[in-house]
Amino acid sequence: MTSAHPAAPTPARSRPARPGRPARPGRRGGVRGAWNTAAALLILAVLLFPVYWMLNTALQPDSGIAAVTWLPTAPRLESFQTALESQGGSLLTSLAVALGAVAVCLALAAPAAYGLAQSGLRGGRAVVFTTLITQMVPGIVIANALYSAYAELGLVNSYLGLILADASLGLPFSVVLLRAFMVSIPGEVVEAALVDGANRFTAFVRVVLPMSRNALITAGLFTFLFAWSDFMFALTLNTTDDVKPITLGIYQFVGAHVSDWGAVMATAVMSAVPAAILLVVAQKYIAAGITGGSVK
Repeated sequence: MTSAHPAAPTPARSRPARPGRPARPGRRGGVRGAWNTAAALLILAVLLFPVYWMLNTALQPDSGIAAVTWLPTAPRLESFQTALESQGGSLLTSLAVALGAVAVCLALAAPAAYGLAQSGLRGGRAVVFTTLITQMVPGIVIANALYSAYAELGLVNSYLGLILADASLGLPFSVVLLRAFMVSIPGEVVEAALVDGANRFTAFVRVVLPMSRNALITAGLFTFLFAWSDFMFALTLNTTDDVKPITLGIYQFVGAHVSDWGAVMATAVMSAVPAAILLVVAQKYIAAGITGGSVK
């Protein structure tokens, strides 16, 4: 007798896989992107409209403030010449004060931030938090307190006094920003420099500061903008025209030439040019400096 073995199951015939169809870009994404672009352009137009109106008014020197047309059909530069003759010295004063404030601020903020970031000091976060709280104090309170101290020290109506006051505007922000960046610097890099024979100061200057270039540029730029746009300290700490920044010059210029709005707007345009150039040139460093300390 032969035993019957069960027949083996026949394997199912597999169907060839159909090639997948490329996914079509969704219309929703395209429409949403178009709406986002339109909204961004609208917001940009609203933000830049005051700048355009200043330039438009400055190019129409003979028109009153209510008779300025939307487009300068016959632009002239007399207003810029008048503004440069009367406010050129104030522009140079603001430039000197702002650059001096940047130098003082970075000279103080960089070692302070490095000490808070790498020394392992107890209560370092409390110090940083206290530094941030100082920016909540109203500027008029600080200006009045500084005036009393400056009167005793002989710093009223002086470049040094205004530089120190404007440097205090950017110092808290610079310390916080630089500390956030320097925390991410590996300690092994500094230790390697110490092993090679460098002391702490040399390692800080030759290793830490070059690695913190983006953060230093960002802190310096914001300090420059704080000092360039300062009005409270310029008005409170100066009782004469010996040291007159451009903000104080515009304030006095409006009172003296309130009918010549073309010259006033030309002065405002010239005062905005240095800050705009710095922002355009240093925008990549600003982005890297702000986000550099967020990733360790």
